[in-house]
Formats: sequence, C-alpha cells, structure tokens
Amino acid sequence: MISHSPTAGGASRNPSAPVTYTLLIVCCLAFVAGPAAGLNPAYGSGDALLAAQRTYFHRWGVVPVELFQGTARAALTPATALFVHGSWVHLLGNMLFLYVFGVMTEERMGRTQFALFYLGCGYLALLGYAAANSASGQSLVGASGAISAVLGAFLYLFPAARVTSLLPFLFFLPVRLPAWVVLPFWAALQWLAAGRADQGPGVAYLAHLVGFALGFCYAWVRFGRATRVKSAPAPASEGENQP
Repeated sequence: MISHSPTAGGASRNPSAPVTYTLLIVCCLAFVAGPAAGLNPAYGSGDALLAAQRTYFHRWGVVPVELFQGTARAALTPATALFVHGSWVHLLGNMLFLYVFGVMTEERMGRTQFALFYLGCGYLALLGYAAANSASGQSLVGASGAISAVLGAFLYLFPAARVTSLLPFLFFLPVRLPAWVVLPFWAALQWLAAGRADQGPGVAYLAHLVGFALGFCYAWVRFGRATRVKSAPAPASEGENQP
C-alpha cells in the first residue's frame, strides 16, 4: 500500500480537485447501480446475476476482438470501460489510487487539462491492451489505465513526494520513500506481471504499463523540467485489480 502527502512546495495544503472527486463519484455510482455490486435487485441473484454481469461487462467493457471491427459502439468502449468495475476490491483499489494521486496532479494540470488527460490516456491505454490482444473475446473493464497515467504524471511532476509504502518482504512495516523510488518499482512489478499474465487472474497489466508511460511522457512534454515540484510526506494505498 502506498500513500503520499498532499503537502508540497508550490501546491496548496487543501487542493481543489473537482474533476477527481467527480470521477470518484461517477465510478462509485455506476458500480452500485450495476450488477457487479450485487445490490440492485433488478439483476436477480445466483445464475441470473452472473449472466447479467457478463452481459453488462460485454456491453460497456472493451472486447478486443470486437473493437477493431469498425462499429461506433465498439469504438466508444475504451471510454465507457473506464467507469465500470468488476468487484468491490477492484473499485476501491482504483478509487483509492485516484484519490491519493489525482488531487495533486489535477491541481497542477488544471481542471480541463486533467479531465482530457485522464480520459485520453485511459482510452489509449485500453486501446493499446486491445491491440496487443486483438484475438481476445474477454471483456476488459476498469479505470486502471487512466489511473496508471495519473501515477506516471505524478512521478514526473512530484518526484520527491514522500510515499509511505507497506512492503510484504519487510513484514508490512511502513517505509517512507520518495515517489521516484516507489512508482518506478510499482511499474517494474507491472512489467514482470505482464510477462506472466496468462498464468494469473485477468488483470490488464499491459494497460497499466501503457497508461503509466503515457502519463509520464505527457507530463514531460507538456510541463518540462521547470515546473516540477518538490513534495513532502503523507498516506494512501495500492493498486489496481481487474476482472
């Protein structure tokens, strides 16, 4: 689990991030209203609920084998999939990362730029995953590609931000490290996991990597070295699960 401090030189202590908060709310509402949450009686229970979930993910998620067939509906799915999550763990993990790293990133970029950045990088991350798995008929949902882009941009914009990490090999003792150590380590784990993706659960590690690279490169090109901000300590959580 990782977390950083919202206190940074050049950034306010109470940053305003309406886009980040709106994304959090929309994702949570979409999840609660959908079949994956198991709270909407309209979707039934048991086998009926499982069938509704499959249909829902297929409709709103990215299905690589269908994406490149040229239909307008399929072309929109890398955008709609950003607001669909497959489980409570998937949702909460994504939203925690978005909250922790999105607030400062949005304040630095500005509302409109951050919104376009989030949606654009998220779309391209899922598109990249679909292109690499073009024969797959499995639905891909989740905001992981977009949130990974936020992590990449955060790394460039706030490389010295202190991040609290709970490392399994240190018995989950909290260790404070700068973002330039923690986030590249996270990206390396995604790289290693992507190489074994066919051996584990359906987590789109490649989408994480594409999003992270896009976010870092965008911040590098758009802001340049002069706008990087040094940051101080604080708290958050890890990751990103995907059905």
